[in-house]
Amino acid sequence: MIEKLQGIAERYVKLEHLLSDPEVIKDQHKYQKYVKEHGELNRIVPVFRTYEEVLSELSEARELLKDTDPDIRSMAREEISVLEKKGEALTSKLNALLMPKDPRDDKNVILEIRAGTGGEEAGIFAGDLFRMYSRYAEIRHWKIDIIEKNESNAGGFKEIVCLLQGKGAFGAFKYESGTHRVQRVPETETQGRIHTSAVTVAVLPEAEDIDIDINPADIKVDVFRASGPGGQSVNTTDSAVRVTHIPTGVVATCQDEKSQHKNKAKALNVLKSRILDAKVREEDAKRAADRKGQVGTGDRSGRIRTYNFPQGRMTDHRIGLTLYKLDSIMEGDIQTIIDELKTYHQAQALQDNRSNTLA
Repeated sequence: MIEKLQGIAERYVKLEHLLSDPEVIKDQHKYQKYVKEHGELNRIVPVFRTYEEVLSELSEARELLKDTDPDIRSMAREEISVLEKKGEALTSKLNALLMPKDPRDDKNVILEIRAGTGGEEAGIFAGDLFRMYSRYAEIRHWKIDIIEKNESNAGGFKEIVCLLQGKGAFGAFKYESGTHRVQRVPETETQGRIHTSAVTVAVLPEAEDIDIDINPADIKVDVFRASGPGGQSVNTTDSAVRVTHIPTGVVATCQDEKSQHKNKAKALNVLKSRILDAKVREEDAKRAADRKGQVGTGDRSGRIRTYNFPQGRMTDHRIGLTLYKLDSIMEGDIQTIIDELKTYHQAQALQDNRSNTLA
């Protein structure tokens, strides 16, 4: 690790010289590339320099253990204890900083929410989850663009698909994939019995043209009239679009825009993201076959979270996190959950990395 960090520190110094070079400044493409790289290394190098200072101080303190004065030796032992703890903390931080960053983390998100078991109550809760995620996106100043929605008769959605646009969107939402279970008394329940319903959430990074290339000949496009709850027509023109990728059978639909061209563009965007997501999941499954139970495997059939309204409790079953602030969570206060999931996943990744290094 030390050799790798020394190489990073040398590259950091070189970048500082390059960024002050007039020839580099003239070439804005190259200049911006170096600025970005410098910014990424700036997260690591100051921590490494502090770590080197601690190692130097630790070496000096250990030399004092050879002193003939017992008071000086006692003082050295105390200092060594403090420095060793500081060194361990910096080592953990450097290990985390050196972990490869998921290149998808900064991408926009295709968020798909579908009512599962529980009838109309599941549809209502699908609407509640969409509202929760929307409020969180508003807090982060991200744009929400609805692509497809199928409203339920009792309110909420049988299905809703939207695009969340904002830096770091996928990094924040990628652990939301799975089954979300709700326990509460539905408004239609006359005897006050608690019902359990389920909603599935899928989170896909938005695909870009550089991520996936689809042959236009492999795409089938159908147009039809958009409809609302109960099949009621809400559009008198064939503006809704369904696109099908023939080789894989993947389908995407969009009817939210009045323009057929806009609906087609949105549907193609979702289609590409779904195809890319399927490929990535297949690769991840191969790599993580021996990592059962790891957070973030994205098994959408697995129950990941329970929202218990009578007790005001939210429990994430993957990491054993329980919070008694359900009202604020449903208003978009989910940053604590996201941070805890990220921390757990990072710890698991570090453990895997150490195991692979030892092997």
